[in-house]
Amino acid sequence: MARAQFSAETSGGGAFVRQPNRFTGRVTPDSTSPPGGGPDEQGRWPLEAGRYRLIWCRACPWAHRARIVRGLLGLDDAISLGTVDPIRDERGWAFALDPDGFDPVLGVSFLSEAYLATDPDYTGRVTVPALVDKLTSRVVTNDYPQLTLDFSTQWRSLHRAGAPDLYREALRPEMDALMAEIHTDVNNGVYRCGFATSQEAYDEAFRGLFARLDALSERLAGQRYLMGDAITEADVRLFTTLVRFDAAYHGHFKCNRQKLTEMPVLWAYARDLFQTPGFGETVDFDHIKRHYYGTHREINPSGIVPLGPDESGWTTPHGRG
Repeated sequence: MARAQFSAETSGGGAFVRQPNRFTGRVTPDSTSPPGGGPDEQGRWPLEAGRYRLIWCRACPWAHRARIVRGLLGLDDAISLGTVDPIRDERGWAFALDPDGFDPVLGVSFLSEAYLATDPDYTGRVTVPALVDKLTSRVVTNDYPQLTLDFSTQWRSLHRAGAPDLYREALRPEMDALMAEIHTDVNNGVYRCGFATSQEAYDEAFRGLFARLDALSERLAGQRYLMGDAITEADVRLFTTLVRFDAAYHGHFKCNRQKLTEMPVLWAYARDLFQTPGFGETVDFDHIKRHYYGTHREINPSGIVPLGPDESGWTTPHGRG
């Protein structure tokens, strides 16, 4: 079997540097792309129900966001879903969960095949989520922050009746600033801890992570969700890191000042979201643990996957009604 790996880039100071997103096309209702063609001159693809396929991994927090938002907005019928295996080797994300190891819609064994069909010279790491155009077999975007915002703003005509407004216009300036802080210190902060190759880089990431978690605890002590009384994009982005915290980041990434279960406000908040339709049923702790512990061999050379922690607490009363 090929050795599983994750190629983490670091700066000269040992800090983890995340690879930029290669494909940044956008699906918009005002695209001037010809029917059945690629994007228009502005990189916009036409909004068509059933044309695109979202490729995700249950283990990946960035892909998990897209899966949750797609479901909350009722885009399940408009955007089909393909799932890759949690174990990734040097060939990248594989459709090993599907019969015969092929995605039944795209007809490929590895997501890298769609990447190379889009850019034959691509040599970077293949990432999820990826939105793929079924007509041309090209990757529209792997730009995960913009993808979910576009689901909320550009796909409105295909939302289900009564779908939540996850990116309310009046809240955007404050929400954008908050999400930027959460990304730097929490979403990417756990990776900056786990993949740091110097003590100084690790210490800086660790302190930033827990300072931000403390600030978020204070914020959530007085309100149910990050932006008030309704779930927004910001909650989705924080949830996908929190739900992986004890299972992966606390031990595997050395984010061990406290477990999530030892942070009362955040633990109650995370359980509240987990028990909200559209969240908990998309979580797969087995895939999460097998991916992190089985793929990052430079951190966990043995590849042993821990049996814990106990997951039963996620369904206990949260008291935040």
